[in-house]
Amino acid sequence: MTVNHRSQSGTNLLQTALAKPYHYRRSGRYYLRLRPQGTATGFFTLSLRTTDKATAMTISKDILKTLKAYHFDNPEATWDELRGRLVDVAESSLTMAHGDSSLVAYEMIHDEHHQALREASAKMSLSLNQQRAVGKALEIIEASQERLNGRPGKLVEIVRELKGEPCGTSVTLRPSLSVLSTEASEPLTFKAISELYMEERKEHVEASTMRDIKSSCGSIAAVLGELDLKSHTRADMVALKERLLEDRSASTVKKILTRLTTVMDWAVHNGYIDKSFDKGLKPTKGADSSREAFSQDQVKTLMAHAKTLLEDSWQRWALSLGVITGTRIEELRQLTKADVKKIPGTDGKGVWVIDINRNDGKTAKTKNALRVVPLTDGAYGFDLQAFLRFVEKADSQLFKLGAGQFSGVLNGALRDVLGLKTDRTRTFHSLRHSLAGALKAAEVPVGTAESILGHSSGSISYDLYGAGSAVEVGTLHDALVKAFTIATR
Repeated sequence: MTVNHRSQSGTNLLQTALAKPYHYRRSGRYYLRLRPQGTATGFFTLSLRTTDKATAMTISKDILKTLKAYHFDNPEATWDELRGRLVDVAESSLTMAHGDSSLVAYEMIHDEHHQALREASAKMSLSLNQQRAVGKALEIIEASQERLNGRPGKLVEIVRELKGEPCGTSVTLRPSLSVLSTEASEPLTFKAISELYMEERKEHVEASTMRDIKSSCGSIAAVLGELDLKSHTRADMVALKERLLEDRSASTVKKILTRLTTVMDWAVHNGYIDKSFDKGLKPTKGADSSREAFSQDQVKTLMAHAKTLLEDSWQRWALSLGVITGTRIEELRQLTKADVKKIPGTDGKGVWVIDINRNDGKTAKTKNALRVVPLTDGAYGFDLQAFLRFVEKADSQLFKLGAGQFSGVLNGALRDVLGLKTDRTRTFHSLRHSLAGALKAAEVPVGTAESILGHSSGSISYDLYGAGSAVEVGTLHDALVKAFTIATR
């Protein structure tokens, strides 16, 4: 939390009465600007040490709450008033969930709060109650640092002390969240834990993020059911992973298990469970290779279906391009009219290609995904001239659906036409595997295949408008013609 002091209203941020704060972003990093009341010029600027908006909003809310609790502009404040503020700060520090970035940020923030409070105690004229509050605040910060390292015990005891509860008394931090029974005999389910977690996080994350959290937690809760997390085992977590993999891709399961780890860590840090056995469950790199390629008969069936669709049907050309270019589904969805172009070839006739780029806000998975892919006329019956007529009539964007709907329609068409199971071992992405297999069967050099598919660091490096582009694009075109000729024999 880097502080830029430009205010003359107080020698310390903690003793300055503040106007309404605001946030801004510079070079990708978020900052919180605090202006003293009664002035339009002086201000304090605090770096929130993060480029993530949700994390920045969470950190800034906590900073503002802490500053309110520590303000020393009211020497008449009673101990009960100050104690109530300290309870709020301590409970927030105890119950807040953290990601890797916020853990680092809060360690720095606590250090700077600690230093500012010690300076305030030594240099400011404070009442007895205020000095007492500073002493307890320093204890809270020190205990909060321990909680960030997975040791919440000291902070729990401070909350009990401030509330006037004996050490043996159960602490109820948020009575409105008491969906968990305090009876040790009652099972503690993942559904109950995740509801507590989401209740705490709901004001600190975007609506889209919360929808994702609910979806992942719902998938986990459906599998774990009434399992008591207070006595769960490693075998329970392994079984969860296996169940999730039955009808989901490895990459999807990896995302769900990442959410599992976040919630379980939160439960451990907040004292709901003693230990979690969720570590090391994520599918290994390359596990998505279980997604199988289509057979050549299936590819032929799919293209035969595509040719029955009308010439102005976007589905016809989306399916066809998936087969003959092996593009990723999002690369395909973002294609524009300008991305279909003709490049001069070695035969003097030129080669029609699709240009996968990041122009006009388009995204690409990696730098190597930026490429041109030749359109092979006649491959599996692909009609290049009909496609060019479709492009000519199209608006700027060839395909108008959003990402989710576009993927849903195309994968649904694959299931209907080919009678696929819903286990997602074969999806639109499998068309890339099919093309990769065809290139391999035709003994196309690895570098050429990588350049076509946008994989790794392809050994062919071409400049679309450079002197050697005709030869290089011609090489890609010849490789595809060879692969399709062999595949359709």
